[in-house]
Amino acid sequence: MRPAPDIDSIDNRDEAWVRGFSRWVYPKLARYFRASIRGLDRVPEGAALIVGNHSGGFVSADMWLLGGALYLRGGLASVPFGLAHEIAVKLPGVHQVLPRLGAVRASPENASRLFERGDKVLVYPGGDVDAFRPTKYRDRILFGRRRGYVRLALRCGVPIVPVVSAGSHETWWVLTEGRALARLLGTHRWLRLDVVPITWSLPWGFMIGFPPVYIPLPTRILIEVLEPIAFERSGEEAASDAEYVEACHARVLSRMQSALDRLARERKQLKRSR
Repeated sequence: MRPAPDIDSIDNRDEAWVRGFSRWVYPKLARYFRASIRGLDRVPEGAALIVGNHSGGFVSADMWLLGGALYLRGGLASVPFGLAHEIAVKLPGVHQVLPRLGAVRASPENASRLFERGDKVLVYPGGDVDAFRPTKYRDRILFGRRRGYVRLALRCGVPIVPVVSAGSHETWWVLTEGRALARLLGTHRWLRLDVVPITWSLPWGFMIGFPPVYIPLPTRILIEVLEPIAFERSGEEAASDAEYVEACHARVLSRMQSALDRLARERKQLKRSR
């Protein structure tokens, strides 16, 4: 067996893997989810922090759709490296694949090294809170109290490029995120996870906890890249200003939620017109 890649290395990405995925897997995913991906021309050249809403648990179809579309449009330089939760990037089998497609362990240090090299970085600030939100909140963006993404962009002086996805949280059902159970089990302490959800998915049915890879339902997914946001201030002083960080976060979240509201309405119209 090949040795597992170093999950903190920024040199694991293999263009042959990215090209193969984009040419062979991405088109099948796009057809299965009847995907529409817009605004790819808004992704700037050079370093940038791409910020998305997170859906679908460990089966995050929107992430793969975005990466494949970006590669086919602009080549490897337009594809962001993904900041991944340590658990996800260390899963058996998965740990042989994700780093070669561009995943690195989520940390400010790894992101900074990528920015210094001129690369783009993809992050989902809501993490488990967003990815495992109840289905009734599928059209809401939940970042919780997490502002590290703003501080990262300010500290490194890079623009934030919001990317909004609608539909990918309908590939399964989340009855509850299980925050009380997570507190009881202390999962934040030993897994850095704040939820223990109750879900329904194929083929697992109802499950308490985190289901492994499941078969996503063929729902329509709409993805839109929004205009980059360049903040007026940057550097360590701006990143340490809690009030300014909060204002920047509110600006990003407001723009993303407005876009998600619009895409959700469009999906409903498309369903009625079938």
